Amino acid sequence: MPDNSPWTLNDFLNRRFELPEGGQWSELIDGEVIHFQPPDVDHGTVVLNLSKAISQFVHETEIGYACFDLGLHLRSAPDTVRFPAISYFIEGPRFAEADKEVTEAVPAVVVELASTSDRVAQCKFRTAAYLRWGVSAVWTIQPSDRTVTISRLNEPERRLTCADCLEGTPQLPQFRLPVSDLFVEPEWWRGPSKVVE
Repeated sequence: MPDNSPWTLNDFLNRRFELPEGGQWSELIDGEVIHFQPPDVDHGTVVLNLSKAISQFVHETEIGYACFDLGLHLRSAPDTVRFPAISYFIEGPRFAEADKEVTEAVPAVVVELASTSDRVAQCKFRTAAYLRWGVSAVWTIQPSDRTVTISRLNEPERRLTCADCLEGTPQLPQFRLPVSDLFVEPEWWRGPSKVVE
């Protein structure tokens, strides 16, 4: 296959591990492989804190399940595959998408982290693509200013700050998390405590 030919989904899956960083931060957009900057530690902090809150929510309510770094096959010919931080599914058999690398199933909620400049620049395009595809809500978390933007089709965006609470209604009823909790560093990341003499 010539290097300038559009990649198909199969090309991308078969050759992903040959890409920089093993393809972990690469996506396929209209048949072209796009590489994003590796995220910083704040990205990991947010994913850790949100995953803990989601895990507790799933355990308590048994509503749906979350997948992390799952490829979403948004379109074909040319193929587009995006990898949001979290995809939350509430329909179909539980954990049906959990072991897949890429899926065509549409999640109810997608979580994006605008943790690097190239991700920030792509936020509006990515959000619009998810909503057109059928995703009910997109949560875009921006560690730099500690905000969360909630986007739904044909509704005004809502921007939450650390004074607000992130609520999952209507897709994830009973899910509530103070926005400030997303950005709290785990104690074991802070190093040993200083001893006061």
